[in-house]
Amino acid sequence: MRKISLVTSAVLLSSTMVMADSNSIKEAFANGKTSGDVTVYGESIDNKNAKDTGLASGSIGLNYETDAFKGFSASLGFRANHKFQEVVDTSDVDPANHYTYDNTFANSSIMNVAAVKYATDAYFISVGRQAIDLEWLGDFNEAVVAGITAVPNTTIIVGYTDRQAEIGFDVVEDFTDVNGSKGAYVVDVKNTSVENLELNPYFYSAPDVADFYGLKVSYDTDMYGATAHYAKSSEDTQEDGDIYNLEGRLNVVGISFAAGYIGTDKTVGTGSIDAFGDNISPFEDGNHTYDPDAKTFYGSIGYEIVGVELTALYGQTKYDVGAGVKEKENELNLIAGYSFTEELSAAITYVDYNDKSAGDADYDKVLANISYAF
Repeated sequence: MRKISLVTSAVLLSSTMVMADSNSIKEAFANGKTSGDVTVYGESIDNKNAKDTGLASGSIGLNYETDAFKGFSASLGFRANHKFQEVVDTSDVDPANHYTYDNTFANSSIMNVAAVKYATDAYFISVGRQAIDLEWLGDFNEAVVAGITAVPNTTIIVGYTDRQAEIGFDVVEDFTDVNGSKGAYVVDVKNTSVENLELNPYFYSAPDVADFYGLKVSYDTDMYGATAHYAKSSEDTQEDGDIYNLEGRLNVVGISFAAGYIGTDKTVGTGSIDAFGDNISPFEDGNHTYDPDAKTFYGSIGYEIVGVELTALYGQTKYDVGAGVKEKENELNLIAGYSFTEELSAAITYVDYNDKSAGDADYDKVLANISYAF
């Protein structure tokens, strides 16, 4: 499903580019850079067949990164969230049935970044808590990540993570173990030797759970683009899973169009492929995109008018609930974003979701935030 608070691997790489080193550790701290945001967030969910929920909250993120000294640098980051108001339906006699956001805001504050990096012109290595956004590994991780940039037009990422948490202005989880105490490994390669074409083969390994590999091929020009993506797992405790995605894109007179198809294995869906993060599903929720025998068609249109970026996305997923029985979910996302200044921006998302399965999930959801970044 769509993630709100991830940094791209490109940002991860750019942050490790070698600059002129400071002459001492003291100077490296003095020349460090501070960044962050102050965000007000709200959501309201109108459930047709369950309790309605809502939330108003505030969030502050603060990050500091030292300048480099002899190639070394350090970074620290914190996120603090506070619930101003929460809608809780107490009509049920049993308090255990009262919905709260306690799991969403498991911490009022947390250190989400604490890493040391060493970088040269040819490679970098980063150790500690850090944000990662690879094809199947996302959010904040306690990890070791190495990148090799010595090969022309190629970036090779090699990493290991053993703890992970989703942290942003809308959620603050605890760090929890990845794959018990065994963690997960990744090798991700991006090559752009051919103009407009990116080749992205990758391999993941979660010991005693699964190994999986894939290839993503993207071609983009100013007017059009296309993506073909396939991944397959070799599972230790269940049948193997797979997923494929085909998408076409078109930009005409300022209007962007996209249409795509996602399909999964008939028996286990993606298996363990999406266990540590995902980037294929375009939806805000997309609750069944990775289910067994899921077939998803989607389309979107985007346009900017008087500085307001507008996006409409609609899709339908047919999936297997067992014994050959098929169900379907429909989801509409309407998104608007506007930047008042370079620092101050706002966004609002409307979700209309309906699941035709036995649970008959049917809800409308509005998510809104206004952020000041510095």
